[in-house]
Amino acid sequence: MAVVTITKDNFQQTIEQGGIVLIDWWAPWCGPCRAFAPVYERVAEANPDVTFAKVDTDEEQELAGAFNIRSIPTLMIFRDKVLLFSQPGALPQNVLEEIVKKARELDMEKVRAEIAKQQAGAQSGQAGEQAPQPT
Repeated sequence: MAVVTITKDNFQQTIEQGGIVLIDWWAPWCGPCRAFAPVYERVAEANPDVTFAKVDTDEEQELAGAFNIRSIPTLMIFRDKVLLFSQPGALPQNVLEEIVKKARELDMEKVRAEIAKQQAGAQSGQAGEQAPQPT
């Protein structure tokens, strides 16, 4: 599958299609981004069942800001609309292949259960942090 371009207009649609979506946040002037591009494309070609996408941070500054992209390249991986991985820096091909493999092998029911558990803990922690009311 070819690498697709993501903009603010199709970002949500791309993530909501489900499955595994890798996003390479990059810019044309970025040397490490240009060096990483052929690696990203080779792994995309080897994994046609996975959506590989790129976001040009110069063209999509609003989108990059919304995701707090401070360093490029940054790689994000979503699976079934859940952000699983976000890391700045170019990766060697074998590492990128291993990350795709691990994303594919994840039990998403367990991931969702862990997220729900963490959210419940955060909400109960917030309730416990409230100042006592005077009587």
